[in-house]
Amino acid sequence: MLFAALATITYAQTDDKGYQEGAWVLKGVTGLNMSQTAMANWSAGGENSIAGNAYLNASLTHKKGNWLWVTNMVLDALFIAVFDWGVAGAAIATGLSQCVGGVLPLIYFLRPNTSLLRLRPAALRLRPILQSCGNGSSELMSNISSSLVGILYNLELMRLVGERGVAAHSVMMYVDFVFIAAFLGFSIGSAPIISYHFGAENHDELKNVFRRSMCLILVTSAAMVVLSEALCRPLCAAFVGYSPDLMQLTVHGFRLFALCYLFCGVNIYASAFFTALCNGALSAFISFLRSLLLRGGLVLLLPPVFGLDGVWLAVVAAEGLSAAVSAVLLRRQRTRYHYL
Repeated sequence: MLFAALATITYAQTDDKGYQEGAWVLKGVTGLNMSQTAMANWSAGGENSIAGNAYLNASLTHKKGNWLWVTNMVLDALFIAVFDWGVAGAAIATGLSQCVGGVLPLIYFLRPNTSLLRLRPAALRLRPILQSCGNGSSELMSNISSSLVGILYNLELMRLVGERGVAAHSVMMYVDFVFIAAFLGFSIGSAPIISYHFGAENHDELKNVFRRSMCLILVTSAAMVVLSEALCRPLCAAFVGYSPDLMQLTVHGFRLFALCYLFCGVNIYASAFFTALCNGALSAFISFLRSLLLRGGLVLLLPPVFGLDGVWLAVVAAEGLSAAVSAVLLRRQRTRYHYL
């Protein structure tokens, strides 16, 4: 519950301009991720499928005295606005929301179902558990790195422009998730297909999936940059439209920050691709490189040269360098996994 409480205020905006005493301000973003699997001339087994994932990321902001509280909202609206539990209610809501993803599948597999999977007593075998943990180490590294790098960015922004910089960065992180959700959804959705063809030694189909995926990632990356630049102002206005100065700072920063979409799709897909091939070491290396080493290092190196713009450009430079490394790794591993 302690970590859940901290998670609710990680991206709190500290600029209280425009908020009325005692009033609740509702803000947020919503989206829908879709993935589809279609098979033609198929003889190895499998079925066509389509999947969707809807999400809501919203916040309630409340000003009381010199305090400004920002919390993520799922059950928050009930626990904070109705029950008046304050930040404790936000922590409880976050904890309950995390439990849903574990409890519902457990209930499903404990009962008779249409799948081939069942829960049953089994002997404890540490080797496959450790192998699974190792293969998923890239996700662990990404989550750890995002927190550490977020602290570095906030410290650097506080040094350069104060609380306004932290508020602008918070908005960018919210909007950023909307754009990279397409890359994350596609990478996660295609991973089982990659794993299946690799395990079945369907090298021709694996090559086909990889080539089509890379073409789609590159086209989507270019489209993301164009779309983010075009929608930059209205998206930022949804969060900080109450303050012209903060609005100008956020729009300028996001226009620079959005250039990272040219490269981040390749990095996200490359990391997920190696995870699907059961090469957790390379996947973790890519995640560590882009999310901690380069982002964390460049946010300290570029601001002395470029000023505040160096903070926003640090993400672009980190993603660009990581994409170059990802391309080299994909090329060097092509004969081992037969995807090119």
